[in-house]
Amino acid sequence: MKIAALSDIHGNLAALDAVLADIRSAGADLIVNLGDILSGALYPSETADRLMSLGLSTIRGNHERQVLTGYREHMGQSDRWALDRLRPDQLDWIAGLPSTLSVGEDILLVHGTPEDDLTYFLETVTHSGCREATPAEVKCRAGNATSKLILCGHTHLQHSMKLDDGRLIVNPGSVGLQAYEDDRPFPHRMEMHSPYARYAFVTGIGSDWTVEFRAIKYDWDAASATAMKNGRHDWAVALRSGRCGS
Repeated sequence: MKIAALSDIHGNLAALDAVLADIRSAGADLIVNLGDILSGALYPSETADRLMSLGLSTIRGNHERQVLTGYREHMGQSDRWALDRLRPDQLDWIAGLPSTLSVGEDILLVHGTPEDDLTYFLETVTHSGCREATPAEVKCRAGNATSKLILCGHTHLQHSMKLDDGRLIVNPGSVGLQAYEDDRPFPHRMEMHSPYARYAFVTGIGSDWTVEFRAIKYDWDAASATAMKNGRHDWAVALRSGRCGS
């Protein structure tokens, strides 16, 4: 089985369309979407329409949860942007998405970890910044999930790790945003250092899996200009550079 894993689209329709075109060219048996789909500074409603028409295996991320359950005045800019532009039917669509999803017996889709959509699976944030998680940390976060392949998102970084018990955890990176800053649990930056749209192919060969990370060109300058027009200088810098900017 050849799986195309997408995550963290964040309303970047141009990046999504470029990734979907690349998948069509390469071929895939299954496309999965790992959440954080619409919130951002770009095109939440148009992105929702594109994905609703495709019927992909999709879970919600922390941003979908926040849009659905938060009070608007307490939301961040990205979630308010999405909430103000999504139609009732689009909100109903994200409300119907599961937080995790099993595909057969061997594949589990999560956004953060199996237990929490905000916890980083393959990275650890400390007072001094973000580092790669240790195998022991990843194994603890995987918990009792028995699936041989666990696909996750949330950090926007392409990364995989195979545990000593044979489980493989894969983060395909972000389709739509290649850098961001956060202050939880400590201030840190997540940066891919280039603006390409990211996703991954994960292919089953016998009882094993191989991972191919992909980086796809699209018109990130136009996306950056749209973010700037919409009052998001932080997004404009991240979209055109893959780095955080002041």
